[in-house]
Amino acid sequence: MKKKLVFHFLTLVFSISTIFSFSQDNCLPKKPNRENKLVYNFIKNGNYLSAQQERSLNANLVQFAQSTSTQILVVLVDDLCGYDKAQFTYELGEKWGIGQKGKDNGIVIMVKPTGGQGQRHTFIATGYGLEGVIPDATAKLIVENEMIPQFKKGNIYGGIVAAVNTLESLALEEFSAKEYKSRTTKKPNFGPFFIVVIFILISLFSTYSKTRRYARSNNISWWAALMLMSSSTRSHGGSYGNFSSGSGSFGGFGGGSFGGGGSGGSW
Repeated sequence: MKKKLVFHFLTLVFSISTIFSFSQDNCLPKKPNRENKLVYNFIKNGNYLSAQQERSLNANLVQFAQSTSTQILVVLVDDLCGYDKAQFTYELGEKWGIGQKGKDNGIVIMVKPTGGQGQRHTFIATGYGLEGVIPDATAKLIVENEMIPQFKKGNIYGGIVAAVNTLESLALEEFSAKEYKSRTTKKPNFGPFFIVVIFILISLFSTYSKTRRYARSNNISWWAALMLMSSSTRSHGGSYGNFSSGSGSFGGFGGGSFGGGGSGGSW
C-alpha cells in the first residue's frame, strides 16, 4: 500500500513538473527563420525601441556578425516565463543556437524593461567560446556601468548600444577585460585635496611674511602686528592680501552552448 502511495505521489510530481516545464518552453519566444535579424522586440505594449533605433542597431549587429562570425542577439521581453533572468537568457541562447557551430561565439543581451522597481531585469549571456575574453566579472561591469544607469533614465536604446559597443570591442580584443576594468573602476581623486592644502600653505606663508614686515616697520612684536592687522581687516570688511570677502546576413544561427557565463542586474 505504501509503495503504491509513493508511486502515485512521484507520478503526480513528475506530471506537474512536466506540465510546468512545457508551459515554460511554450512561453519562450520561438526560434526565428530570418537570417538577417539580431534584434527582437517581443513587448506588446510600450515603445522601448523606435523602428529607426531597431533598424540601426540590427544593421550594426548583422555587419559585426558578417565580419567576425560573432553573433550578438538583443531581445526585449515582458515575461520571463517563470525562469529567473539568467536561466531565461541561457535557454533562449541554447534553443535559438546563437553563435557559429563549433565556435559557440554567441552573446545574448536580454532586457525586460517592464514592471515595477526591482522587477525590471537585464542579463548578458556569453557562449562558451567567448567566456575567456568576456568573463562574468566583466559582463557584470558592463551591466552596472553601461546599461542600468541609462535604463534608470528611461534610455533603453542608449544602454543597449553602450553594452553592444563594449562587447564588440572586447570580442575584437581592442582592449582586454582587465583594461576595461581599469577604465571603469573609480580611483580616489586626491587632486582637489592637494590643491586645498597648497592654497592654505600659500595663505599662511603670505600672512606670516606680511605680518613680519609690519612688525619690523612698526617696531612691535609679531603677535601684536597680527592682532592689529586682523582688527584692521575686520573693521574694513574688505580684502586682505589677495583674498576678498563677498559672493561669487550572417548565415543564421547554429551555435548555442550557453552554460553559465555572463551576468545581469535589476532596476
